[in-house]
Formats: sequence, C-alpha cells, structure tokens
Amino acid sequence: MADTLAEVELTDHNKLCLFRDGALNPLLQMLRNSDIDVKAAAVKALQNLSGVAQNGLRLIKEGAKESLFELLFCHSLSSSSSKLREQVARTVMHLAMSTTSSEASQEQISLVETEEDIFKLFSLISYSGPDMQETLLLTFLALCKSPTGSQIRNDLRQISAVKVLVQLCELDDLSVRAAAVKLLFRLTQDGDHTTFLDHVNKKCTANLVKIIETSKNEEEAAAAMGVISHLPRNLQISEHLLDSGALEVIFDCLNYNYTHAPHVKELIENAAEALSRFTVSTNPMWQKRVAEAGMIPVLVKLLSTGHPLAKLHAAVSLKQFSESSRNFSSPVKMGGVLGCCFGSPPANVCQIHGGVCSTESSFCLLEAGAVGPLVAVLGESDDLRVCEASLDAILTLIDGVQLQSGCKVLDEGGALVQMIKILNCSCTNELQEKMLGALQRIFRLVEYKTKYGKSAQMSLVDITQRGSSGAKSLAAKILVQLNVLNEQSTFF
Repeated sequence: MADTLAEVELTDHNKLCLFRDGALNPLLQMLRNSDIDVKAAAVKALQNLSGVAQNGLRLIKEGAKESLFELLFCHSLSSSSSKLREQVARTVMHLAMSTTSSEASQEQISLVETEEDIFKLFSLISYSGPDMQETLLLTFLALCKSPTGSQIRNDLRQISAVKVLVQLCELDDLSVRAAAVKLLFRLTQDGDHTTFLDHVNKKCTANLVKIIETSKNEEEAAAAMGVISHLPRNLQISEHLLDSGALEVIFDCLNYNYTHAPHVKELIENAAEALSRFTVSTNPMWQKRVAEAGMIPVLVKLLSTGHPLAKLHAAVSLKQFSESSRNFSSPVKMGGVLGCCFGSPPANVCQIHGGVCSTESSFCLLEAGAVGPLVAVLGESDDLRVCEASLDAILTLIDGVQLQSGCKVLDEGGALVQMIKILNCSCTNELQEKMLGALQRIFRLVEYKTKYGKSAQMSLVDITQRGSSGAKSLAAKILVQLNVLNEQSTFF
C-alpha cells in the first residue's frame, strides 16, 4: 500500500480522504518500525500525502515529527541512504509549510519547540548537498512565517544563522542562493541588528547589490533589496553600500515600470525604504547625490502611484530632504547701488524659504510639487503609518520661522482641512498628539484660528473627554486659544 501511495498522483481532495479514511495510522506504524526499508516506504508515502496543509497538521499532532527528526539526524544512515534523508527533509518541509495555515494559527500548532531542535535542524544545512540545503532553507522560511515565527527568527539569530546565510548568498547554485537570501531577509525584519554587525561586511553588501542587478528571480531581488533596507544604519555599512553601487541600483528599481506583480511591488517598496538611509538630513552630501540623480520627482510620483508602504517610505525621504531646505535655499540678491535694497525681489523667491529654491539644490517640497500629493496621502490613506509619515513631511514646512509662510502654503493646498478631519477619525495616540501639537502652533496665527477654530472645536472637546492624557492636555490648551475654556479649567 505504501509503495502505491508514494507513486500515484493524487489530488489534494484524494489525499485528504485517504487520511480521513484511515491511511495515516498504518503509515505512522511503519514509520516507527525498526526496519529501515519499512521506514523508507512510509516516508515516501508521507512525502506524497503531506503536501496538503490539513494532513501536515495531523502528522504534527500525531507525533510524526519525532520519528522524522530521528531519521533526519541519524548518523548511522549510510551514504546510499542520502535519498531517504532528502525525502524525510521534504516531508518535514511540508509539515513546516502546514504551520503557516490559518488552522495552525488558531490551534497554536508548532513543528519545532526548542532551540536545540532549531540548532540541530539548521546545522544540517552546512553538511548537506544543494538539493537538501534548498529544502532545509525553505523549511525555515516557512517556520519563520508560522505563529511561532518571531521566536524561531530570534533563535536563528542567536545560533549565528546569519553567518551561514551570508555565506550561502555567495554560492553559484541559484536555487540555494535564492532561498538563503529570502531567509536572511526574514531575519532582518524584527529590528534586532546586533547579530548582523559582525557578518555584514563590504563583500556581503557588494554581493547583495550584485544579486539585485543580475538575478532573474524577482522574489530573490526583492528580498536582497529588503535585506539592504533593514541593515543597521551606521556609517560603515552605508559607506560599504555606496562603494558597492547600491545607490544606483536603488535608483534603477525605483524607476521600474510600476506594476501590480507582487514581487515587483515588494522590490519598489524595499527600494524606497533603502533610499531613506541616504536622504537623512545629517548627511547633506548624500542628499545632494540622491537629488542630483533626479530621485525627488520619482519619490513625489510614488506618493500618487505607489502602494502604501512605498508611499510611506517616499514620505519619509521627502521629510528628510525638507529638513535641509532652508539651509540650502540661496539668499536673494537684491539690485541697487552697493547692494542697497532698492530693487524688487526676483520672481522666483520661494514662498516658504524666502530664498531661491530648486528641487535639486535645496530639495524644496514646494518646488518639487510634493505638497499636493502629500496632502492627498494624508487624506486618503487607510494606513495610519502612511498618514503619519505624510504629516511629518508636511509639518517640516511650518518649522520655526516658516510658520507664517508655511501655513499659507498648507492652507492653499488643503492640508489644514485634512488635519482637522483626521482629528475626527480613529488614530493612534502618537498621531493624534502630533496633529494637536501642530494645530496649537497654527492657531497662534489669528487668521487660521478664525478660519478653522470653529470646525475643530467639537473634535477638540471630544478629545478632552476620550483622548490620551497627552492629547487631553493639548486639546484643552487649544480650546483655551479658541476662548472655549479658560486657563483655570480643571483640565490643567
């Protein structure tokens, strides 16, 4: 029976029916038999039947993993039994994939429960051939997506899996390399960067850039870009990336024809996040390099055409650019004898920064045409993270002495209306407090207090009743500005 089940092609429905009708128990008994040939027959059948998630979960519940792990880790298997070990590995991979199903999440079913199991299973990668390596890497990729994925990713980082994966990313075997890159990407997503610092050197960054440039596998390229986007943001790694040509590759990815293909979408999102490393206001030389490559208009376009995460990272970069604009806005040269100010100011004086601005020289959001798209993202996004990133960029226009001129631009662009609308929506405490802090500054100007105070009033009163302690205090202070409360109110 087992030989037949191993060879016959079955639909998923038939596989489910076979388990339901009693095929599982005899196969488990065979798997636990002391005869290696009997075990091998059972493994071949289970490999064929375990590809359906429900069957995989049943195998885990019935304790099949102990017998499978025993075979996988058995040192007494002869070299001729390598095929059996590969079949066991593929069966284990199917079980791991089953733990990503919704049923596994509801029942909290896990395949590996101890760090020792993870260590032993991962250690096999270094001592296996390419086919087995790929299978084991895909097993861990599935486990990292399971309900216990966070703990598994943490355990992998603790056992120095990063070091092994970095080495595997340099292999010529494209299937193993792609699986290693995707797993490495998973391990970078939790923000625990300490385990990467010892292994991400110039050679590693150059290899990641090369993979993005040359890979025909869009999922692998997107994962490699994801690794770059999540690497620790220290100067040394950034310099390694620049020396490896990462910036040019990021530009190419962001200029990719926009499409709804999932991996191209992910590639663009990761590229937008990676770019934000090089747009920080603390390094104006990097900002200038990015701006001179024509990337600011691309970021503005992403606000309209990108998916939510791409919009978020585009807004972050634009905010960082805008933080530097006043410093790079060229002073206005007035006409007149010996520089006396008898002439009229030139027509191209920036309405916000009071100097001569351009997209490439001063990174000005107004010159880049970014205000309208940022306001649109602020008003339309269902993702509060995107909304907050857009708000952060918008608020750079009213920093410091720019309050009067910035408010005028924001008012003309509809930003103040959108900010007040958001007060009526469910949003995070942090976003709400940030919005209230901005309105408190804006309402210092009589023109805008008069124009928008009444429309904000009901929302502000509601926040004093239901908001966080910080939001209640800010809302109350604004209500004092609007003469709705007095300063002796119990809110203070």
